[in-house]
Amino acid sequence: MIREIAARRYAEAAFEIAREAGREQRWSEGLSLVAAVFSDPEMVAVMQEARIASADKVALAEKTLAGAEPLVLNLARLLVQRGRTALAAQIAEAFQELVDAQRGVAHAEVTTAVPLSEGEAKAVAEKLGEITGQQVVVQTRVDEGIIGGLVARIGDKLIDGSTRSRLAALKRRLEAARA
Repeated sequence: MIREIAARRYAEAAFEIAREAGREQRWSEGLSLVAAVFSDPEMVAVMQEARIASADKVALAEKTLAGAEPLVLNLARLLVQRGRTALAAQIAEAFQELVDAQRGVAHAEVTTAVPLSEGEAKAVAEKLGEITGQQVVVQTRVDEGIIGGLVARIGDKLIDGSTRSRLAALKRRLEAARA
């Protein structure tokens, strides 16, 4: 969920254009295609090659993305011209989050010390949904450093129920009591 500010700005601009036209779904599909194309290892190599002219890179992108929403294709051209094709996946992800937010769906990144089963992930999503009042889509990752419990990030909200943070709080209280 960590992404460059530029990717967020591109996504917000694209979302406004798509929303005004009522074409959020078409844009979402187009941006997913752009992300897939610009994430392909061969395309990455071409886009990073300084000896290939920008016009040739744009032509390749246009050929590969033929049939995409015209304004999505314009965004792809812009990314190629500015050398920002590496942002395509982040832009698509941020755009989808904006679409989901409009629909009342939140995205949460949940970090646990051990992998969650499908049932556990679903239970966490339901509990976070109760807390936020929204439907929550959970993306999990493992960090053994939290020892136990979980840390959930939903947008700019952080819910830290990790054993590591509880132990740190206990340590601070004990040190304060000793002083």
